[in-house]
Amino acid sequence: MRILANICSDDLDKSKEFYVELLGLEVKYYSDWYVQLCSPENSEIEYGIIRRDHELVPSEYQNKPSGVYVTFVVPDVDVAYKRALEMNVPIVQEPRNEFYGQRRFLTQDPNGCLIDVCSPWESE
Repeated sequence: MRILANICSDDLDKSKEFYVELLGLEVKYYSDWYVQLCSPENSEIEYGIIRRDHELVPSEYQNKPSGVYVTFVVPDVDVAYKRALEMNVPIVQEPRNEFYGQRRFLTQDPNGCLIDVCSPWESE
């Protein structure tokens, strides 16, 4: 089995740049209607971005995202947060240590999708 998450976008290039710059994802496939990104460590970990108005997306699902968020586990969440600030992306929640052993911050991608960026942490 393989699982691939896809999100819809109104601007594929802007979305691609967001994920490449913030998280260091690599472009695996690029076209005018679909972009497939992958982890630099494992090309089988993929994240797709499809043009929201493409015929493959049923019209009733061409809305802005709601009720879902995507989590990316990175080696150092504070480095990613600093990069997010440099990129001037919206910060929904500043970094903080959560009770379940993750330090995370929340941001929003160019499509309005809530993005959780986190790293494991241990209390002292």
